[in-house]
Amino acid sequence: MSRIKFIKALTITVCLGLVSFTTYKLSFSKNQLILDILMSGLNNAHYAPLKIDDEFSKKAFDLYLKRLDYNKKFLLQSDIDEMAAFRDKIDDEISNGTFQLFNISQQLIVKRIAEKEALYKELLSKPFDYKVNEEYETDVEKTAFAKTDEDLKKEWRKSLQYQVLIRLNEDLNTQEKAKEVAAKKDSVITILSFDSIEAKARRKVMKVNDDWFKRLKKYNDKDRFSAYVNCITAMYDPHTEFFPPKEKKQFDQSMSGQLEGIGAKLQQKDGLVKITEIVVGSPSYKQGELKAGDAIIKVAQGAAEPVDIVDMDLDDAIELIKGKKGTEVRLTVKKPDGAVTIIPIIRDIIMLEETFAQSAVLQNGKQKIGYIRLPVFYSDFTKNGAKRCGADIKTEAVKLKNAGVDGIIIDLRDNGGGSLQEVIDMVGHFIPTGPTVQVRKKGGKADIYSDHNPEQVYDGPMAVLVNRNSASASEIFAAAMQDYKRALIVGTQSFGKGTVQQFLDLDNYLMPEFDTVKPLGAVKVTMQKFYRINGGATQLKGVMPDVVLPDAYSQLETGEKELDFPMSWDEIPSAEYKTFNYLDYDKIRKKSKERVKANKTFALVEEESNYFKSRKDDSKYSLNLDKFREEEKKIKAENKKYENLRSEIKGFEASLLKVDIDNMQNDTTKMTREKKWAENLQKDFYIYETVNMLGDTK
Repeated sequence: MSRIKFIKALTITVCLGLVSFTTYKLSFSKNQLILDILMSGLNNAHYAPLKIDDEFSKKAFDLYLKRLDYNKKFLLQSDIDEMAAFRDKIDDEISNGTFQLFNISQQLIVKRIAEKEALYKELLSKPFDYKVNEEYETDVEKTAFAKTDEDLKKEWRKSLQYQVLIRLNEDLNTQEKAKEVAAKKDSVITILSFDSIEAKARRKVMKVNDDWFKRLKKYNDKDRFSAYVNCITAMYDPHTEFFPPKEKKQFDQSMSGQLEGIGAKLQQKDGLVKITEIVVGSPSYKQGELKAGDAIIKVAQGAAEPVDIVDMDLDDAIELIKGKKGTEVRLTVKKPDGAVTIIPIIRDIIMLEETFAQSAVLQNGKQKIGYIRLPVFYSDFTKNGAKRCGADIKTEAVKLKNAGVDGIIIDLRDNGGGSLQEVIDMVGHFIPTGPTVQVRKKGGKADIYSDHNPEQVYDGPMAVLVNRNSASASEIFAAAMQDYKRALIVGTQSFGKGTVQQFLDLDNYLMPEFDTVKPLGAVKVTMQKFYRINGGATQLKGVMPDVVLPDAYSQLETGEKELDFPMSWDEIPSAEYKTFNYLDYDKIRKKSKERVKANKTFALVEEESNYFKSRKDDSKYSLNLDKFREEEKKIKAENKKYENLRSEIKGFEASLLKVDIDNMQNDTTKMTREKKWAENLQKDFYIYETVNMLGDTK
């Protein structure tokens, strides 16, 4: 008998809809409710809704198996065969509100994990045969699920032996080096036997696997259900995803560059939550009693009864310690000398400084160039008055302009994107007026998002640095600067993410009668695609730089096109815009090519690229100790060749702006950190070559 549908209607208006439920006293599961609302939202709101049929099911099933046991270390082929009966049934399960595949798969994986916990302990209880002539395949895509328990046990033995060999080789190298040093100094050191070194290596691997299985056992039904649901959402595109409440909160914090808490960095060791660093300017810093090295043993919310957090999972302990601005947390702390004290701290908003834009001045003896690093397009996602990158970039550009720079570099390497509105604002800082990006919704024509503010914050020469990890909002900015011919785009082809997501809070679709099941979480849905102002999409193709520089990862397949089920590339009509015409591309490329050809560092990068490709193709390692050590010596010797890729460049200087130094006079910790950051810029030959290119714009 088919079940009664709980969802009566879902109509999308702008980006939200309305879900109403029957008020009958019906029996339902929370998982069923989540999937019902989520699927209705996807079918109505997604840019390209899918037909939920057998073909959909087969693809979702294959992805689910891939993610369920990615390393193929738990399930047997017989387990796969048992689940295969549902390969074309996921669509029926969605329609009927059943979860047979999910339930069976979870029973199997939980059972197999329990079995392997005993297995790895057994295998690591005694030495391996280090003279065996076998190889271990480290690329899981080249392996298959084991057919028998004996085959799987053999794979586990190989995997653990490989892990031990890594540690064993490291410790043997350390002792051999110590012997050499002692011989030169005519001193005596303690020589450990091979057996003791080998036993130590196995203990290390045992600890690593103990921690891994502890995390696996912590993975609860809610986590597993989220993983199952996200194999269904992934059919739509790689960026449509279900977020349980806790993960949604973490996402918002990461994109806002702030969180509420006490401002202490924590780690867990031997069951104790220890302080590793106090964030300068944070509540802990201002209170003054909590120090690095302290161990938190109990946590109380104000005057409430304290909770013992010894041996508690670190994530759970952190949740107790964090809290809303203005609330009090009382920490029972054990000091390094054994003294126990209670430290009260009033929580506040902590800014994650590493998230925000930074600037410096670069000089190569010929010109003075401003540099701005933007790690992410952050905005006030938490509505707590967080910083916005559009405003911060304007501030940094004005400071550099006032410092009299000859040009500005904006570094978006490894910037995965963020707020669409922030990037629109940011483009506007560097053009008088005009279109910045085109955005198209499902079934509609594109909307042109334009800058209408005639103020141009900076009108001098510009360059934008991108790489394979520059995505989404980074690509919008780089593409707009390229289409306007406003800035020189330098680096390597970007990631290729040309879609826009918005969150739908599932709780918003519940009638008051269902408040008891909240919170349900949220779904991030691809609702739009963005296009360059010239009409082309960055989807899959990304942004190709005006000047491409050698890249160590150029021969490795990366980017949006390598993800599961990416959306296709297309194009739309161009918007109307006027280009800047100060860049002589042929001249810049020619001069850069000459410098790169003569630069030994770039030649080394090309060589490293070939090496990475060969290492990826050769993914097997010998389990014979002598052969393994010989292979590792060759790899180490090869890697040593590339150590000079981060050495200081002669005649290239990076310094902080005087106004920033003046503002940090009373914060010596921050001053030291910022100066170190600037010093590291002097070792970046990509930045150095971009500075030279801006010199060629004259």
